[in-house]
Amino acid sequence: MEYAIQQSDKEIFELINAELHRQNTGLEMIASENFTFPSVMEAMGSVLTNKYAEGYPYKRYYGGCEFVDRIEEIAIQRAKKLFKCEFANVQPHSGSQANGAVYAALLKPYDKILGMDLSHGGHLTHGSKVSSSGQTYQSFFYGVELDGKINYDKVAYIAEIVKPQIIVCGFSAYSRELDFKRFKEIATSVNALLMGDIAHVAGLVVADEYPNPFPYCDIVTSTTHKTLRGPRGGIILTNNEELASKINKSIFPGIQGGPLMHVIAAKAVGFSENLKPEWKIYAKNVKINAKIIAEVLMQRGYNIVSGGTDNHLLLLSLLDKPFSGKEADKALGASGITVNKNTVPGEIRSPFVTSGVRIGSAALTSRGMKETEFKYIANKIADVLEHINDAQFHSKTKQEIEEFSKNFPIYTKAFF
Repeated sequence: MEYAIQQSDKEIFELINAELHRQNTGLEMIASENFTFPSVMEAMGSVLTNKYAEGYPYKRYYGGCEFVDRIEEIAIQRAKKLFKCEFANVQPHSGSQANGAVYAALLKPYDKILGMDLSHGGHLTHGSKVSSSGQTYQSFFYGVELDGKINYDKVAYIAEIVKPQIIVCGFSAYSRELDFKRFKEIATSVNALLMGDIAHVAGLVVADEYPNPFPYCDIVTSTTHKTLRGPRGGIILTNNEELASKINKSIFPGIQGGPLMHVIAAKAVGFSENLKPEWKIYAKNVKINAKIIAEVLMQRGYNIVSGGTDNHLLLLSLLDKPFSGKEADKALGASGITVNKNTVPGEIRSPFVTSGVRIGSAALTSRGMKETEFKYIANKIADVLEHINDAQFHSKTKQEIEEFSKNFPIYTKAFF
């Protein structure tokens, strides 16, 4: 089949196909990445990309929205069913937009946010000083102890001193379960709202493989990709009608214009996949596979922050090694294994260098890899790190990984 882009922009066409080859022949282990469904990509590439639909279903500022109204309504209903909540906004363009909208809806400039420290596993939008969340509002942080786990008594102590308006419980690099009930008790004690950012674990939450933030969180935000395996985008959820109304106004007309209707349709398609019985099996395997990576690496003498994982990711600490996270990231990449460098508790290097590597299991589980394959992969990671400066070894490993990966093709074509 010949595609229009093949004729109109051969340069981009060839690069997209090169990316298809990279995804099929390498091992994608970045914890925030996954391989979405072909049906999701079909929705994203549909004629819906042409439609402006400012406003909300049946309350639009433009005409011709009779079909996109129904599509967005379906996406909302499926999101509510998935997360067992009363209200859902499916318009945020990303998880960061979702978080920003919540703050804009419920805070005044210079109000206080208490979130997880970026260097301890938090996210930029949880108050980091380089983010608007840390520039528009006063941000304060809790972190993890030397054992890599959250000390909730210390969180309570910090909250009592700070008296924040919002407490954020969520992460981008924390491998243990969050105690949402305890966070709620802390928030209540200082009269703060509790926001749960479950961007990383949403796919596990809806499969009952990770604690549900409801009924404890007042507001929940998430991305729709990562472990949910849908399109790139965000959602905001709540059981509070007053908060839902404020959040809707904050998204539009507050910080966004016309919603991306092709992406909202893709969210609806992704949610339908999440609602299938097979999803529970997938989520269970994601957790099993992550545990295998952690166990093998610890057996090979590597330190895993917190001593293991309860979700889809693990954080490999290299504080006791003679090389950095940046060097590990580069060596693994040259060997066909894609991860990302990451700061770790007790960090001694800059965020551009780091002393850790974050590793995730969701994407390779989507390719059908199971326990045997993950043991093989974890040992390959250890092998590469033991030959950190051996370019010839990296090249040889990359060839082995390419042969191995041929058994688990994720896509047969670049366009759907």
